[in-house]
Amino acid sequence: MSNNRRRRPPHQSHHQIVMENHITTRHRKKFWFAFFVLFFFWYMMLYGYDWSSIPGLSSVTHNQSDDDKNQEDSLQSMGSNPIPEPRVVENNREIPIKSSDSNSVPESGSAKNQLENTSTPKSDNDNVTVVSDESNNNDPIVEDLPGLEKEMEPSLPKEEQKQEQEQEQEDKAVTERTTQKPCTGRYVYVHELPSRFNHDYIKECKLLNKWHDMCQYFVNSGLGESLGNPQRLFLPSGWYITHQFSLEVIFHNRMKQYECLTNDSSKAAAIFVPYYSGLDVSRYLWDSDKASVKDSDSIELLKWLREKPEWKLMNGRDHFLVSGRITWDFRRAVDNYTEWGNKLMVLPESQNMTMLTIESSPWDKNDFAIPYPTYFHPRTDEQVLEWQNKMRRQKRRSLFCFAGAPRPNMEDSIRSEIMSQCAAAPKKCRLIECKNDKHNCLKPANVMRMFQNSVFCLQPPGDSFTRRSTFDSILAGCIPVFFSPGSAYVQYLWHLPKDHGSYSVLIPEGDVKRKGVSIDSVLSRIPRSRVSAMREKVIKLIPSVVYADPRSRLKRLDDAFDLTVRGVVRRVEALRKEMKSGRNHSGAFDSESSWKYYTFGTTAEHEWDHYFKRYR
Repeated sequence: MSNNRRRRPPHQSHHQIVMENHITTRHRKKFWFAFFVLFFFWYMMLYGYDWSSIPGLSSVTHNQSDDDKNQEDSLQSMGSNPIPEPRVVENNREIPIKSSDSNSVPESGSAKNQLENTSTPKSDNDNVTVVSDESNNNDPIVEDLPGLEKEMEPSLPKEEQKQEQEQEQEDKAVTERTTQKPCTGRYVYVHELPSRFNHDYIKECKLLNKWHDMCQYFVNSGLGESLGNPQRLFLPSGWYITHQFSLEVIFHNRMKQYECLTNDSSKAAAIFVPYYSGLDVSRYLWDSDKASVKDSDSIELLKWLREKPEWKLMNGRDHFLVSGRITWDFRRAVDNYTEWGNKLMVLPESQNMTMLTIESSPWDKNDFAIPYPTYFHPRTDEQVLEWQNKMRRQKRRSLFCFAGAPRPNMEDSIRSEIMSQCAAAPKKCRLIECKNDKHNCLKPANVMRMFQNSVFCLQPPGDSFTRRSTFDSILAGCIPVFFSPGSAYVQYLWHLPKDHGSYSVLIPEGDVKRKGVSIDSVLSRIPRSRVSAMREKVIKLIPSVVYADPRSRLKRLDDAFDLTVRGVVRRVEALRKEMKSGRNHSGAFDSESSWKYYTFGTTAEHEWDHYFKRYR
């Protein structure tokens, strides 16, 4: 027998042991029975009796319930709209904020599918003012006004009805995409160009920029090297160090995944010309020794196209081309090669084509702008939705911010004034000065961190009307503030809402430079409800301004590529109908009024006319 086995004491008999076990068992049963009775009595006293009937305890009970409810409401508010806002207080004055179409910032539309949880804006008649508050770390944080929900009740039915209507339209669009013959009227034919007009430029990528090696930006189908997720600012995947002038490479690779490609040009709704015109001209923009060859490839390309049967059908009116640089790099109007750019877009054949650029000319009929590429290139719809929700939860401690450099040699530039105003309000404004020696603005994490932490992002013109920064700010859920309608409103007609006040603020540049208008004051007076509505609208725009990874395709959401192709197809279809009927709509307006006709459908006098005087 094992030594570890328990032995019975020699003085105990078997009968004694049995009696002891019986007594122990009986005591245990009594103990558990008593415990159960006490528990039942306690439960009935706590939940079965109405304690509110006892004087003095009723108020305590109700106060406790109210506290719990308030705490629950507070947590729900944090979950649905955690982004801090300027505190809203009432006053008896009108709000001195102007949008382009009205005297107030319009409300935003509804979200899509599970993204419908938004803050409902106040009605236009609410006279409220936004002021900033400071947190313990001296950062301005926006707080909700107590009772704001009650004040907004009159506008809720109207807003809910508007959301339902927009949701019905979005659902209808999705249904049409899935039920119609997939490619009816959407076929695109792609020219097989000689490699000298596209791929050879990438092979010689070291020659594309005198000061910087561009080769790193053309890996991953033109997206650039993977950015990763530094400091958890982004998502684990889908983010790349994308160059702002690499769009033509991204677009071409994205076109290879287009679901309605055809090898039969007679079926095509439009014909794509994958010429990397921006890479071509970038080789000579700053090199005067080679200026005489700036036009050579452009001229040779158009000669090649003229000889193709596809060109002759509509004389090139069904052709479109994407340039990854601003339009001014291709509009040299003189034959002096030392002047800036080449003359691709002023050549006769180009006048028939649809020319797509990251910034278009307001004064030319065949020039249309599409978004700059950003750092985000999602592979799935879920990645887009995940990022949108992340931006909804993002805390924003700065009222406004600016990333850029001054333009001391440009007389009309307001950048110096903007930077001065920002520096004068360090508790409300964040500033990144783009200095060549530090390359602050070339580091995506620096810029995107600041944008994600700000309510408004200032987007003044730079060397030209537009900025890539506009789309970075939208991507970060930061409301863009423009100082000229030429920076977005007359540019990205296929990608941004016509109701520009629903997602942005316009502060006339002349008011800032000559009248001394305070940017801080203007932005602080925007009602909290409208700030929330604009921010939600901006977040909803994210799919429209990003280019999905060319190696994949979104299933339910339309990205910037989808909207671009749709815009081109509709334009070509309209031109095709005009040719058949013998009409020419472009003869109805002068080139100088192109911005006005394409934006508003009329050339009548407009309040923005002074922004677009060619020489001012």
